[in-house]
Amino acid sequence: MRITVTGSSGLIGSALVRSLREDGHDVVRLVRREPSRPDEARWSPADGCVDRESLEGADAVVHLAGAGVGDRPWTKAYKQKIRDSRLTGTRTLAEAIAAASPRPRVLVCGSAIGYYGDTGDREADEDSPAGEGFLADLVRDWEAAAAPAREAGVRVVHPRTGVVLAREGGVLGRTLPLFRFGLGGDLGDGRQWTSWISLPDEVAALRFLVGTEIAGPVNLTAPNPVTNDAYTKAVGRALHRPARLSVPKFALRAALGGFADEGPLVSQRILPRRLLDAGFRFAHEDVESAIAAVL
Repeated sequence: MRITVTGSSGLIGSALVRSLREDGHDVVRLVRREPSRPDEARWSPADGCVDRESLEGADAVVHLAGAGVGDRPWTKAYKQKIRDSRLTGTRTLAEAIAAASPRPRVLVCGSAIGYYGDTGDREADEDSPAGEGFLADLVRDWEAAAAPAREAGVRVVHPRTGVVLAREGGVLGRTLPLFRFGLGGDLGDGRQWTSWISLPDEVAALRFLVGTEIAGPVNLTAPNPVTNDAYTKAVGRALHRPARLSVPKFALRAALGGFADEGPLVSQRILPRRLLDAGFRFAHEDVESAIAAVL
């Protein structure tokens, strides 16, 4: 297949591109700068421009670009950057896909479990209602921005990704140095649910969505979410280090702003019903095996 990918330099995108190429697929990477390699094509979401050839020859488009949600404290300006990077990019790409001839058959358009807000101890799946807060509103508008491609008859699927476990980055990658020094611990009271997925399963699930006929939202989370306390202890065991400390809520809020209450302190117990019903098999169904595999 020929697959066009945005966000190819990020944690998930780079792993996806590597996996596709290892299996012989032709990957075109959309980049915002001037292309410097044969496998690159330019797009400029702010200007509404996308290289036409990168889409008209593609079987599928996987859209993963967007400013990092947890990369910086949530100032008003950074929240606007998070929102603009997703809505403008998705709308630009969807409109270009709709105008392409021939069109790609499928747009796998990145999304997030932030859609569900804080679910507490309640389990949620793709049929659950939207939650409240900045991320819930963002995801709702983000998915709606893909409407031009959907209305043009392109199959659009929204992988709502949870916490991706990887050594190279994400929450686990950034906190590994602390755990190695025995400084790992719970966030807040540790009772909030964490819905996670290993990086290998994330990549496999994205590829699965390209090849199936599923459309609409699909939760990309492992079938066994855990509490933050259980996750912390699992990382400590994998590294043979104590993980007895805790970071109080006020400290997280001081450091992260509003992201604290919609990121590390939020409780999300999300299940991947549609993936499981479609026959997808997770390589890592429990957090211990996932952490061992990515470390």
